[in-house]
Amino acid sequence: MNSFTGAAKALGLTQAAVSQRIQALEKTLNKSLFDRRGGRVLLTEAGRTLYGYAQKILGLHREAREEITGHEHPVVGELEIAASSVPGEHLLPALLSVFGQKHPHVRVRAAVSDSVAVLGQVERGEVSVGLVGRKADSPNLEFRFLAADRMVLVTPTGHALSRNTTATIDQLAAHPLVLREVGSGLRHCFEKALDRAGRSLRELRVALELGSNEAIKEAVSRGVGVAVLSVLAVQKEIRSGTLHALDVEDIRCDREMFVVQDCRRVPPLSARLFLNFLDANPVSDLAP
Repeated sequence: MNSFTGAAKALGLTQAAVSQRIQALEKTLNKSLFDRRGGRVLLTEAGRTLYGYAQKILGLHREAREEITGHEHPVVGELEIAASSVPGEHLLPALLSVFGQKHPHVRVRAAVSDSVAVLGQVERGEVSVGLVGRKADSPNLEFRFLAADRMVLVTPTGHALSRNTTATIDQLAAHPLVLREVGSGLRHCFEKALDRAGRSLRELRVALELGSNEAIKEAVSRGVGVAVLSVLAVQKEIRSGTLHALDVEDIRCDREMFVVQDCRRVPPLSARLFLNFLDANPVSDLAP
């Protein structure tokens, strides 16, 4: 929520009433709490400090009510999340299943795209929380570790490389490659790994670029080429024997996935509950 109009709607007040109360508070404190930019508002440093204390006060208020009444008051609201493909397709379902059991009255809306798109949505305030496979050099974004991931070379069963557990870049270059689109965290990681090895994507036979891991796995299984994918994305196919995974000797393509939020904005209570849930429940304990 990035405007007094949105806050007023949520509180059942007029926009004028909210603005008057904010102005009165700023006058009492002799500090500006919000930066007002083109109809949108962002917290100042003083606003972020006050917000922290307000959260503590509200937390104590909830604890007091629960202690006196003997039962917990459910949180009601919406949680908007954006996730890139690997965390969105292979981690988020398990996370939301457990989170939903703890907070059944919170309605979650999650969209899956690539990392660059997710980072943009978070920074523009379109979603409260993002799950991504890469960081960005933005002073507005705050990242926390979510899970570790590893890239593997994937081939169909019966492929010339499927008898091996490792392959070289030169062996990879001899086969058509199905690749994720520009903007995905996985492709970014792969290109960085090639660069560290002194190699380039131009040396590889890129046959096809696709926008989802599922489409790439289908293309590989149909013999279009080989692919470099997240090990999380191909666990089921590896276990069933429909695809084969091997490491590429010359490059190391491990990466981390992150939870991202915009530090300039006040996350709604539903988002704070989700962030606290992630802190208390490691992904390794929840996701398959």
